[in-house]
Amino acid sequence: MLIGLVGKPSVGKSTFFKAATLAEVEIASYPFTTIKPNTGIGYVRVECIDKEFKTKCNPSHGFCIASQRFVPIELMDVAGLVPGASQGKGLGNQFLDNLRQADAFVHIVDVSGTLNAEGKPTENYDVCKDIGFLEEELNNWFYNIFMKVWKSFARKAEIENMKFSEAIAKQFSGLKVKEKTIKEVLLKLNFSNKPSIWTEEELKKFSRELRKKSKPMIIAANKIDTEKGEINYKKLVDKFPELMIVPCSADSELALREAAKVDLIEYIPGNNFFEIKKEMNEKQKAALDKIDNRVLKKYNGTGVQEVLNMAVFNLLNYIAIFPASANKLADSKGNILPDCFLLPKGSTALDFAFYLHTDFGNNFIKAIDARTKKALGKSYELKHRDALEIVIDRKF
Repeated sequence: MLIGLVGKPSVGKSTFFKAATLAEVEIASYPFTTIKPNTGIGYVRVECIDKEFKTKCNPSHGFCIASQRFVPIELMDVAGLVPGASQGKGLGNQFLDNLRQADAFVHIVDVSGTLNAEGKPTENYDVCKDIGFLEEELNNWFYNIFMKVWKSFARKAEIENMKFSEAIAKQFSGLKVKEKTIKEVLLKLNFSNKPSIWTEEELKKFSRELRKKSKPMIIAANKIDTEKGEINYKKLVDKFPELMIVPCSADSELALREAAKVDLIEYIPGNNFFEIKKEMNEKQKAALDKIDNRVLKKYNGTGVQEVLNMAVFNLLNYIAIFPASANKLADSKGNILPDCFLLPKGSTALDFAFYLHTDFGNNFIKAIDARTKKALGKSYELKHRDALEIVIDRKF
């Protein structure tokens, strides 16, 4: 799973990325600090099942702190996008192209109101404009890609009597567009079944809806702790009630993670508190007090972990599943509950078997709930934090 971090220059994308991954990246307050995309591993937080079994897990991927499991996902931080990016302004085509494989976007908006549309210093900027222009650039990006091949492709699909949704999925597989998503968009729009006669407005609407469905977006209202941060955050919520908008302070999250890294404090990403472990100087204490009072207590956390969790579990509708035997929680190497996987909501026990291995799916007999030891059929719909063992026919 790949989550792309997008937004205009200097809004704090690289700070958010570093806070979420602790990767070394260049952070500076001038446009286009990031030219080549930064990729790294971030994590979604899931309540681990180990305490239910009165044990302690040994993750093979990610980590677990105090029964809070952190499951890895991939993050990509691309350079800032400016108005006109889809026409190549600010190297926009290059930056947009980096986002082809993203499953979802986190749009980082600077709610301080101190940066104009191009990321340059100003005063009292209307932050609502940022959502409007970025949505437009992303939609135009999709539209431009479609139009390069659309006419010849649409006619060919009709002449050869191809299944239209399948044909589009193949043609635009580089954008990670699934056939199921295309079907949903076609059903919603109810355009003519002859795509070659679609109007330009219909094509724009189709590409816009397909972008929204295939690359959904959550808003991180960054720099919430600035003078006008809360006021501008409320403006965004009022103007865009249909969007997921999370108050956020990437600077605060980065400071907390860096302090935890050197054992100054104990901090679990996503918590709204921390514990001091070592003596600090007055400057360090003052900085942490400010974060505690102006961010953690006021907004119930820094928002960084919440953004990632909401992107995966609310926006993309994934759930976390633990492979676990009803009688044995350890793998062949003795690691207890080593794995936790992310699957789309609506997945079945059979889907989970295929996810683990093709042979498991082909030779599926049943699944067993590790908590209740109840046998489950292949059509059982998985629930978040399920712990399942897959039983297969060993004759294969």
